[in-house]
Amino acid sequence: MSKLSIASALPLPNSSLTIPRLGFGVYLSPGHTCAQSCLTALKAGYRHIDSAQFYRNEEQVGEAAAKCGIPRSELFLTTKIMRPGQSVDSTYNSIVDSVKKLSGPDGYADLFLIHTASGGTKARKTMWQALERAHADGKVKAIGVSNWNGDHIEELKGFAKVWPPQVNQIELHPWCQQRKAVDYCQKNGIVIESYCPLVRNEKADDKTLNAVADKHKKTTGQVLIRYGLQKNWVPLPKSDTPSRIVANSEVYDFELSSSEMKALDDLDQGASGAIVQAVDQ
Repeated sequence: MSKLSIASALPLPNSSLTIPRLGFGVYLSPGHTCAQSCLTALKAGYRHIDSAQFYRNEEQVGEAAAKCGIPRSELFLTTKIMRPGQSVDSTYNSIVDSVKKLSGPDGYADLFLIHTASGGTKARKTMWQALERAHADGKVKAIGVSNWNGDHIEELKGFAKVWPPQVNQIELHPWCQQRKAVDYCQKNGIVIESYCPLVRNEKADDKTLNAVADKHKKTTGQVLIRYGLQKNWVPLPKSDTPSRIVANSEVYDFELSSSEMKALDDLDQGASGAIVQAVDQ
């Protein structure tokens, strides 16, 4: 395995763009707290922040991006749309509003995702066509999906101008590995982002996980993030505790062995291991 660092990135399909291998999640991070957490993360070396319309903190992410002193071109800002408007035009306008919150009236989003597949075929088509328009206009550099399975992505072929989606963000950790969806994305060159990589600390007492952490003198969270990196996923750990934000970035001075990776792989519980949503049923 090539040496990973906090600056490591993956190429996005059909693009000259790359996506940082480690992201910072801001789900349930409110207002001022979100802005401060983002600034802490950026100071620690993160360059990739993952927001969403549903999180109601796009403006705070944008505030941190503007204040941090790092050139916008060195940051990678993501957001998501949960549901369409009444038309492609109104959905496009919603996307543009999010871009303004993240990056100002003349700015752009690096990545814009459809947050869920659950709205049905018509909703997925409306949102995808609006994203394609924003992509063509330069408001959005890359477009993708979240919580989609292979069937949903195949459906896009019937109308999409941009295919495949450049990213699919799904719940991924040792207890929910979604192997069918992961295999589909890998075969089609789609970058896989991992939300809930820390399992919201629900597995902090797991014996296998702790044995690996103790061996490396690392936290269980650091092991889980490193696991995701070595799976070639893009983990999106979330915290509003400054010390944990920093610790979650300190995952580049150790490597999990093949036997340790297998021990963690063997924890998979399939769909029943999900704490949010399994797209593989």
